[in-house]
Amino acid sequence: MLRTPRLLAVGAAASLVLSLAACGGSEDSTAPAEDPEELVLSLVPSGDVDSITESAKGLESFLSDKIGIPVRAEVTESYAAAIVAMKSDQAQVAMLGPIGVVQAEDQAGAVPVLQSVRYGSVSYHTQWFTNDPETYCADEVTVVDGLKYCNGTDAAKTGPAGEIALAKIKPGTPIAFVDQGSAAGYYYPATQWGAVTGGDALVDLDAQFAGDHDAAVLAVARGDYPVGVSFDDAREDVLADEPKVASDVVVFAYSAEIPNDGVVVAGGLSKELRTKVTDAFTTMAKDPKGLKTLKAVYDIEGLVKVDRAALKKAKSVEENFGE
Repeated sequence: MLRTPRLLAVGAAASLVLSLAACGGSEDSTAPAEDPEELVLSLVPSGDVDSITESAKGLESFLSDKIGIPVRAEVTESYAAAIVAMKSDQAQVAMLGPIGVVQAEDQAGAVPVLQSVRYGSVSYHTQWFTNDPETYCADEVTVVDGLKYCNGTDAAKTGPAGEIALAKIKPGTPIAFVDQGSAAGYYYPATQWGAVTGGDALVDLDAQFAGDHDAAVLAVARGDYPVGVSFDDAREDVLADEPKVASDVVVFAYSAEIPNDGVVVAGGLSKELRTKVTDAFTTMAKDPKGLKTLKAVYDIEGLVKVDRAALKKAKSVEENFGE
């Protein structure tokens, strides 16, 4: 995807308040004179804010007990806000999507430590969906477990899939993206559309940001936009509240695979405390009660050591959108 001036400018706007003087994270970061007496864990909602706020109480309790100092969870309004919180030492731990992880490392000196597991995988993909299957589906719409698919997405376990259909998204088409800091909801699909068409999603499309994945699905279900994107499969999270999701929202393409979200800790913490935080999360993922909490917060099935090679690929996508 070409790095056009407009694309760079919009990508930069997602983290406007961040300093351009990046401070790279490192396991050997110099420890402060004293570690904090409390840790703030920054979370970014992927759906309903009240739901994640309530579920976060279980994170606070478990982590506080295992780390040995109070942990307070704060739900931020965006990925950029979470990174700002880490950069300004208002948060020392964050659970972020892959783009947020590499930005936190580059811009806030954070250290990526763990990566989420879902459905037995450490990666996922964007799903493209529409309420206009006649335009974007080259074959018959199929129904699997009450949800609609076309272009082979019903059978595909990984992306990309149905990618040729992206060429049918013409310049000027309104698109419900998610958030300017979201990997599945912005960075990867915008990059993919550009690679398929040779265009610039932020210049050529009527790009709008719904705010979270649930909202993007609902916007298409209710007819506000003909096309939207989210993680696979965000439709399940809003199906009970909006029956039109089952009848009117058809998935027609997938992006390439994206590394799952992960946990980052502030590089300014002592190595001992960073290890305690990492061990606490790892223990949580192995504890039945702890795992139930992780699943409630971000649908996490497990946590593994961060995949640096996968993050390197995510960084190459992120660099299309900023310096």
